[in-house]
Amino acid sequence: MKKLFFSLLLLTALSFHSFGWGQNGHRVVGQLAEWHLKKKVLRKVNQVLDRESLAMVSVWMDEIRSETAYDYTNTWHWVTIPDGEKYDESIQEPTGNAYDALLKIIGALKTGGLTPKEEAEYLKMLVHLVGDLHQPLHVGRGDDKGGNDIRVNYFGQETNLHSVWDTRIIESQNLSFTELAKHLNTKVTPAKVNELQSADPSKWLDEAMACRPMVYDIPEDNRISYSYNYQYYPIIEERLLAAGIRLAGILNEIYG
Repeated sequence: MKKLFFSLLLLTALSFHSFGWGQNGHRVVGQLAEWHLKKKVLRKVNQVLDRESLAMVSVWMDEIRSETAYDYTNTWHWVTIPDGEKYDESIQEPTGNAYDALLKIIGALKTGGLTPKEEAEYLKMLVHLVGDLHQPLHVGRGDDKGGNDIRVNYFGQETNLHSVWDTRIIESQNLSFTELAKHLNTKVTPAKVNELQSADPSKWLDEAMACRPMVYDIPEDNRISYSYNYQYYPIIEERLLAAGIRLAGILNEIYG
């Protein structure tokens, strides 16, 4: 019964689930990762992607949602873990989820034997999935479509909580993705790199869930403005930085 309930719930959410980080957020992750690749790894990545940057391919997985050939990836943008629980494969979408897809793609890229097209597409997916798993609302509770059901007023505009965390708080900074990436990169130290890259993807899920009390800390009237931004924008910076450095670590391991 539990499996059936969550399967139906996630199926209903499919048509409503927003993209992961907006374009700027995903591109920040890709740019940060590219700056922290080993030289030989960067050369290999450039070869696989036909010299497209990690920043620019980071949104490819959102762009292919209009192509029916990639419908199998529609549920790969999020994973569902109810409050107080751990990852449970039995309640996920039958077509997969972000966490499961990430592990499979990493495994396939490490094993090799892929066609050039397969390798390029898997690499593009990897860049996107690492980003999605660091957006707290893409590790969803399963009861509000990753915050899409929670209507809020953000600086006078009607929207939903998911959109606020995907794009609106980031856009409120009025920075390009390269400007934001450069700002975040000033926070990187060897110790920080070691700390972030030592955590495996299961730990990422715990981190995202730990953000929930802050993400859902919205006023009773659901009106969000300066105070919410001030309190919780640092979480977004931390999540983007972690995703970029961890993506670099994964790529250095795969191609190093």
